[in-house]
Amino acid sequence: MNETVSSLEQDYAGAGFGQALAFGKRPALLVIDVVQAYLRPDSPLYGVPFEAALQANRRLVTASRAAGIPVIFTGVAYGADGLDGGLFYRKVGALSCFLQGSALGQFPPSLQPLADEVVVIKQYASAFFGTSLASTLNSLRIDTLIIGGFSTSGCVRASALDALQHGFVPVVVREACGDRDSRPHDSNLFDLQAKYAQVIEEAEAYRYIASL
Repeated sequence: MNETVSSLEQDYAGAGFGQALAFGKRPALLVIDVVQAYLRPDSPLYGVPFEAALQANRRLVTASRAAGIPVIFTGVAYGADGLDGGLFYRKVGALSCFLQGSALGQFPPSLQPLADEVVVIKQYASAFFGTSLASTLNSLRIDTLIIGGFSTSGCVRASALDALQHGFVPVVVREACGDRDSRPHDSNLFDLQAKYAQVIEEAEAYRYIASL
């Protein structure tokens, strides 16, 4: 860690940021938008870092399924002309990847939801906004969300913030999050840890899962 980052962390810690959130006893794994739009080179959302994050999500899904932890996937889909995406769709032109029927909105062959797993289809950044996710989690008595997916600075951040605001402990797994550039990736993970979530290494996620 370089001296500047260390000094910044000390400054935030000294002001009272980054307090620990205790993990709960009933977690679910939330896999956010791990879809072809981020993994195929012909997509405007594609970026090389997403492939490594895909592999981390695959490992987390395997471990969660083996432990009996609910796995919830999210995806994005828009109707004709993206009208149901409102200003968000107008702001980010690349969201046209997710027009209904596009192959870019599909889950990759190596990471497919099982028939009995919940799939939340959304139109905005947060997995909670305009969806039934909070109600589903409450019905399952979930208290903690282990979070990975795409992208760190967009839908992962928005979903982790809303998880906190809905009363679920957000546990963001660093290696399982991907962004098109390391700068927004790192800065958003820093800010999530400081204010809204527990950002952990993948190995710690497995220790948490094993402890349940």
